Amino acid sequence: MDTLTDLKANTRVLAFDIFGTVVDWHGSIVREMHQLHPQVDGNAFALAWRAGYQPAMARVRSGELGWTRIDELHRMILETLLPEFGLTHLSEDQRVHLNRVWHRLDAWPDSVQGLTRLKQRFTICSLSNGNLGLLTDMAKRAGLPWDCVLSAEVFRAYKPDPATYLGVAQVFDLQPSQVMLCAAHHDDLAAARACGLRTAYIERPFEFGTHNPKDVSPQAANDLHATSLLALAEQLGC
Repeated sequence: MDTLTDLKANTRVLAFDIFGTVVDWHGSIVREMHQLHPQVDGNAFALAWRAGYQPAMARVRSGELGWTRIDELHRMILETLLPEFGLTHLSEDQRVHLNRVWHRLDAWPDSVQGLTRLKQRFTICSLSNGNLGLLTDMAKRAGLPWDCVLSAEVFRAYKPDPATYLGVAQVFDLQPSQVMLCAAHHDDLAAARACGLRTAYIERPFEFGTHNPKDVSPQAANDLHATSLLALAEQLGC
């Protein structure tokens, strides 16, 4: 592994996973459900909606579904949840509004300041399975200071397809080793490493809520391990 000095010198682009890493999807959905539909268990609803995420993408990867944006996949999952949570009475407009909660997710408290500091030294971009419109709306609302919004939609492949990770390097005409993926998910980081990217793990112990803390122990394979995006900025000299 390179020394930290070499890592800072050689890294040009920081690409960020979004859901859970930069924004608090669980807390945001819980808060919105409390406001819109207080009779619903917001925690259970948020977890159930997110639980459908990987199976829905698997249908695209397998070819069962053609290329489908996350907005449409979220809507498909939502339709299966409405009967379970007593929300079949929602009108089409209400369903559309609820589905777009993913466009309105709040950033973690350290995200904007951390990204702003990192941007001083590096090019920063999203690398999310979220579609371009979703990520742009989210960034506009939350004040996320991206230099570039990249999405699985650009590459027509969902992470962990190598086309996504290698696509970032190709967009910026860089070697994969000049790109670092920053994420709160070890599987995402492992897939990026397999493509030659550098990796930084960001601790988000309450991604699934305060009652469902997750293990954020360091893994030696990552180049960096940070407790927040501000801590990552400190490590990278920003």
